[in-house]
Parts: sequence; structure tokens; C-alpha cells
Amino acid sequence: MKLKETEIKKQVRSRYAQAAKTNSSCCGPVSSPCCGGAMDVSQGQASQIAGYTSEELKAVPEDANLGLGCGNPTALAGLKAGETVLDLGAGAGIDCFLAAQRVGPSGGVIGVDMTPEMIDRARENVRKDGAANVEFRLGEIENLPVADSSVDVIISNCVINLSTDKPRVFREAFRVLRPGGRIMVSDLALKKPLPKEIQSSVEAYVACIAGAMAKEDYLAVIRDAGFQDVEILSEKAFPAELVLEDPSVTGLAKKLKLSKKDLEGHISSVLSLGIKAVKPGK
Repeated sequence: MKLKETEIKKQVRSRYAQAAKTNSSCCGPVSSPCCGGAMDVSQGQASQIAGYTSEELKAVPEDANLGLGCGNPTALAGLKAGETVLDLGAGAGIDCFLAAQRVGPSGGVIGVDMTPEMIDRARENVRKDGAANVEFRLGEIENLPVADSSVDVIISNCVINLSTDKPRVFREAFRVLRPGGRIMVSDLALKKPLPKEIQSSVEAYVACIAGAMAKEDYLAVIRDAGFQDVEILSEKAFPAELVLEDPSVTGLAKKLKLSKKDLEGHISSVLSLGIKAVKPGK
């Protein structure tokens, strides 16, 4: 059974709203994860597993880190002073604040998120941090509230896999980038297809599993949007411990009558990728 786009979007928005309001990750109960963080793993620990240094975590507002990422796109983006950066699915703003430090006062950072509660939290972090070169806009990554050819770099961290229209996301990214601009995405992809039972589960989609594409299909979607020089800069197995203790995931396994061994096997096919691509021109 094909998942309904409206139901997925509703559930994703609801879970991320919970994360913003409760200072927790978005899936399952208050302390359970979404694309990162486990029951006994703090936001800081989950973020370090994803690829952030302790120095980076200390350099951003405490409330900007919810431990939801699967990588560290700002570390691979090669940001330069004066550039304009756009973060797709910015959440509470951890990557925006890191990017703002790299581009400096002559540059700027725009964070887009579809969850009003996340935008409110992110804007409060801007107020507390006094970051004059960061702004947050409410909107969907499939319909970016950003002008054509207006940004130099796009980053995104474990968000595009949640979209039900990934080709449109990358077409929008291509639209708003200036010629010669680049995109740096940390996201999940698959080594092998998931069982249909998991593919058709809203719970698995919101847990960033069912929405993940096969790696080669993901790269093809980026190229089809017009990007060139598509390159995998980092590739590693997604840490199984970040999801195996999540009650929403174990509950799903029970519902689908999957053994722990079967669940581990499916999770082992999930990859965390760092992907770079360039918009031709300039």
C-alpha cells in the first residue's frame, strides 16, 4: 500500500513539533529519536556520533541542538566568508549557527523549516545568541520561500529523506542556487531495498527509514535536477544503536512481526552519506 503524502507530512510535522516543544527528539515518546539519538543517548552524544566536534557543539546555542542529524554538512561544505547559505529543514538551527560563524558578518544564513514550533524555537535561539546574520523562514523544502539564484551554498541534514517528493526538493535547490553554487547534503540512503511492510509504514517513514532511497537512485535524482560533479564525500553505516532502543522502532518491529535479528539486518542496510554537487555556470 502506497503511503499518502498528506498523512506522512502531518505525522512528520507533528513529531518535529513535539521535539521543538519538549527539548527532545521527534519520534516516539519524549526521549526517543528521529534520525538520531537513542533512549540512553543525549543530544550532545548523538550529535558527536553524527560527526560534530565538542568544540562545535559548545559554539552554538544549547537549545539549537536536538540531536536529530545523521551527519555534519557544514564540516564538508567548505564555507567561505561572505557566502549566503540556505539550510533545508533547519530545525532548531544547529547547522545555521555553525554556518553563520564560517561565513561571518559579511555573509548570511537562511534556515527553512515547515514546523512552526521549530521556527519559533530557532528564532528564539537567534535572539539569545545575537546572531545578526541568521534568519529563519517557515516553508516547505519542496516549495522554498527563497528567490531564484539567490544563495551560494545549500546544506541539509537528514531531512530530504523525509520528503515524499525528493526530485522536487532538488529542483527547488537548483532554482535558488546561483550559477556555480553548490549543495552539501548529509542524508540517509539504502544499500538494498526495504521490505514492503516497512516501506508502507508511516512510523518507519517518520523514523527516517522508509523514506530513504537506494543510494544510486538518490544520486540519480540529484543529477536529474541539473546538478553536476555529484560526489559522495563520506559514507558510513548508520549507527544501529541510535534506533534499536527506540520504542517506536521496536514497537513497529513487533507490529510487523520482525525479530530483533531481522530488524538489525534492515537497519544495517541504511547508510549515512555526505553528498556534494554543483550547479553549472559562472
